[in-house]
Amino acid sequence: MPSRRQLANAIRALSMDAVQKANSGHPGMPMGMADIAEVLWNDHLKHNPANPDWEDRDRFILSNGHGSMLHYSLLHLTGYDLPMKELENFRQLGSKTPGHPEHGYTRGIETTTGPLGQGLANGVGMAIAERTLAAQFNRDGHEIVDHRVWVFAGDGCLMEGISHEACSLAGTLGLGNLVVFYDDNGISIDGEVEGWFTDDTGKRFEAYHWHVIPDVDGHDAEQINAAIEEAKSVTDKPTLIICKTVIGFGSPNKAGKEESHGAALGEDEVAAARKELGWEYPAFEIPDEYYAAWDAREQGQKREAEYDAKLAAYEQAYPELAKELKRRYNGELPANFDGDALIQAAQEKSETTASRKASLGVLNELGPDLPELFGGSADLAPSNLTLWKGAKAISKEDFDGGYLHYGVREFGMGAIANGIATHGGFIPYDATFLVFLEYMHNAVRMSALSHTRIIHVFTHDSIGLGEDGPTHQPIEQLADLRNLPGLATWRPCDATETTAAWVEGLKRETGPTALIFSRQDLPAQSRDATQLKNIRRGGYVLKEAEGGTPELILIATGSEVGLAMDAAKELEGKGKKVRVVSMPCTSAFDEQDDSYRESVLPRSVRVRLAVEAAIPSTWYKYVGLDGDVIGMTTYGESAKAGDLFKHFGFTVDKVIARAEKLLG
Repeated sequence: MPSRRQLANAIRALSMDAVQKANSGHPGMPMGMADIAEVLWNDHLKHNPANPDWEDRDRFILSNGHGSMLHYSLLHLTGYDLPMKELENFRQLGSKTPGHPEHGYTRGIETTTGPLGQGLANGVGMAIAERTLAAQFNRDGHEIVDHRVWVFAGDGCLMEGISHEACSLAGTLGLGNLVVFYDDNGISIDGEVEGWFTDDTGKRFEAYHWHVIPDVDGHDAEQINAAIEEAKSVTDKPTLIICKTVIGFGSPNKAGKEESHGAALGEDEVAAARKELGWEYPAFEIPDEYYAAWDAREQGQKREAEYDAKLAAYEQAYPELAKELKRRYNGELPANFDGDALIQAAQEKSETTASRKASLGVLNELGPDLPELFGGSADLAPSNLTLWKGAKAISKEDFDGGYLHYGVREFGMGAIANGIATHGGFIPYDATFLVFLEYMHNAVRMSALSHTRIIHVFTHDSIGLGEDGPTHQPIEQLADLRNLPGLATWRPCDATETTAAWVEGLKRETGPTALIFSRQDLPAQSRDATQLKNIRRGGYVLKEAEGGTPELILIATGSEVGLAMDAAKELEGKGKKVRVVSMPCTSAFDEQDDSYRESVLPRSVRVRLAVEAAIPSTWYKYVGLDGDVIGMTTYGESAKAGDLFKHFGFTVDKVIARAEKLLG
């Protein structure tokens, strides 16, 4: 039977071999954290390699995702479906071992990591999800939701500001199911971190109300095991285990140095490390006795079978709760969810209102019948109107709710919400002002990259927010969101489109949705049954030209749709034939078949004018060479909304003048 150190050396060998073959990667962290990983995965982690999606498994997150070969080695050794050929193809096109772990790409990877600190924040979200599900579904004698979240993090994760946002909130919530291992090796890419990172990390986390276990020798299995046991005994606080490690452990010439951080060790150094570690096997060769010692499949199946027995007892005692838990884990909307009826009701109400207020109305309708809806806002609930009337906020004392006050933590909020979504059992939404997308942009990008089912709500969507001025008036953010592959961005023009946007976002299982809402009131638009149905297509004919084939198409979104409708009416009074197209979601429109897109924007109508109070770059592909765009080419100003729209040319007269010039 191999010793614990020898088992850890299997990780070191696979990691340095894979990085060396690729001539690309980060061998230092996997070699440094191998002993910690060996103890955690062999003695404490609750998982089943035969079923990586088992609902009550522990979640393991590699926040320092550059050390991805550590995770891939663990998956391979413990029996996941990740054969050696995939490790040999590390970082190569089409392999299941990309440079950083990617959720949905490799079985056993819980979340996409790489941008430092976000994996840690995802872990906070997963811990929140576990605690909330447990509060909602566990009953006396039936602990049907009972698992932990384990996170590996490095110096870079803790230097990034997102770690402050997420870990502060984790302490406030008392997430005793969260354990973070801090790889305290003193090295980053630039060298020894003492030149730029001298925080007293232990005191910092104690100030966050974490339980801190300092000065653990990250290469001593007994110390590591004792620290984990202590962490498991603390149930009212998250735990930080500070592990002193040597980066590149086992490399005789590069251990403890930045040279082992982000580059292959080199063939000579790999050979020297083999000798140093006593690893006498060729590259990518693991002896059978090592596989036998690492194999977690039998234990994993036993643990899942124990869970299945608990679930069977739970189903007998609480059949309706069990059915509901299964539905939510499966990501299925309730059987009584009727999006069409909601949209029809909004149209019949025909209310002039701000789309943020219309959004609150949708939430008030959805909330009672959609318990998986988990909301939250970055200290702006009274402004972005996301706290619906029946919502209950969770707290350290009571997790039986569906809303979280994130505080002023936009980036942390986005990444925590991603973790809640990835955990399962919830469809989360988060919310802030559109301009503050800048604080959380990378978290939204990670939502899209990970195909996460989440809804990002952004209100105060243009210069229409008024006197707060250009610091708060979003100009380029809409284009940024629309340019993110995999993100569906909706900017509705009235309460009906707002309802449709929520419905489509909730139904969308393949990726995230961004909902963009106004501060100011928007006029209700009339629609027939076909138009109501076509909203979900992302773009549709809201007003057809009177008297035959249109000679001009006006395209608009949000608050500018009402402007386009008013301009079209006056242009028709001058004998012009004008079609108005509302395009609340460009990506949804682009996904439609050619015949539908041609029916909305026929090639024969070459004169087109798009109107949106934002940077115009989105619209040139829709207006073509003979068209034009009325948009924002500067930042805004501080003034009343009405004055700003006039100042920047968003008036009926300006639209008519530009249209007549195009028709000229």
